[in-house]
Amino acid sequence: MSNENKQTKPKYTLEFKQDAAKLVIKNGYTRQRAADHLGVSLSAMSRWVKAEQGPEEKATKNHSALNLNAHDELLQLRKEVEQLRMEREILKKAAVFFAKEAE
Repeated sequence: MSNENKQTKPKYTLEFKQDAAKLVIKNGYTRQRAADHLGVSLSAMSRWVKAEQGPEEKATKNHSALNLNAHDELLQLRKEVEQLRMEREILKKAAVFFAKEAE
């Protein structure tokens, strides 16, 4: 399969996701109508709405989902942790190399 045929997943900003969710939560749009209007998938719209709902609504539904801000920060922190782990491994290998060279 070539890279030309691959469909890329669209990237949406946090602000776009929050505004889209507000169409459903505050403006009374159905999830389908909002998704169609914005040209996004229904599943994406549903995730954004669930993530943006207030804690009182989540508590009544017994969900522990993060809001979009916390989710965005979590993704950024996970990337940072992975980068730091990679750097640590490189430093370990460098330390072993230089220890052998010093012998």
